[in-house]
Parts: sequence; C-alpha cells; structure tokens
Amino acid sequence: MKQTKLELIVGAFVLVGIVAIAWLAIKIGSGTLLGGGTYLLEARFANSGGINAGSNVIVAGVSVGRVESVRLDSDYNAIVTLRLQKTLKLPTDTMAAIKTSGLIGDRYIALAPGADDTHLAPGERITDTESAVDIEGLISRFAFGSVDKKTDEPAPAKTNEPIIH
Repeated sequence: MKQTKLELIVGAFVLVGIVAIAWLAIKIGSGTLLGGGTYLLEARFANSGGINAGSNVIVAGVSVGRVESVRLDSDYNAIVTLRLQKTLKLPTDTMAAIKTSGLIGDRYIALAPGADDTHLAPGERITDTESAVDIEGLISRFAFGSVDKKTDEPAPAKTNEPIIH
C-alpha cells in the first residue's frame, strides 16, 4: 500500500513536469513567454522572396515578432500575416520591407515606423511595402550579362582577300 502511494505521487510529479515543459515550449514558440500577448497585422508584397512562417519581424534591429503565415491573394500577390508584440504600436504609415541578413542569409521583415499620429489596429494591413531583392537573379544577370553582350556583337565580315603574314 505504501509503495502504491509513492508511485502515485511520483507519477503525479512526472505528469505535472511534462505539462509544464509542454506549456513552456508553446509559450516560447509563440513568443509570449512573459504574457505580453500578441496581435496580427498583414502586409501585401508583390514577391515574398523566401519569407516563410516563423521568419523574424524586426524594428530598428530588435526582434518584435514573427511571420505567422504567407498566402497568395486573388491578384497573385503575397499576403504576409505578422504576429507582433502587443506593446508595439505602429503608425499607419509604417513601411514593411523584406531584407536578407548578409549576402545569402535568412530573410526577415524589417518594419520602419512612420510619423503618423494614428496607429494600425489588429488585423489591419501595412500598405507601404518593398518586396525582396532577387540576389540570385542579379548575380546571374551580372555574370552572364557580359557573356550575352559578346554573343550579340556581329561576327567580323568575311572577305575573300588572302591573309598576308
């Protein structure tokens, strides 16, 4: 009987520990560990340029949220849903740009708050956006562009004159 009671107590502690670890994992994953809460905003980009769910959202070099989802709208634009810290109040003229950390690093969304007195409400859309720069495409055009120029030049005219050495 004493052994069964001890096993029950140990089992209860193990169960509480597993629940606590699961709760912490969920809170850390969503960025709301300290109970600050979050809210959602949207941004519309012509090209999402490798942004995925979980990508960072940064203001002045500080992480303020994550990308919740990326979907395509009826006009074939990327609608990016941002999950931001509730304490962050963004003016309505905020600009969102897709950036890359380093030359071939991770993509993130950089927010540049504007100077407007009114703020974006949860669920509203950031209208001023800048799509990602296609680094691979630029490098490819630069590298192969010079080759294309050489092939576009006309071939030297053929003459029937003998070559004199």
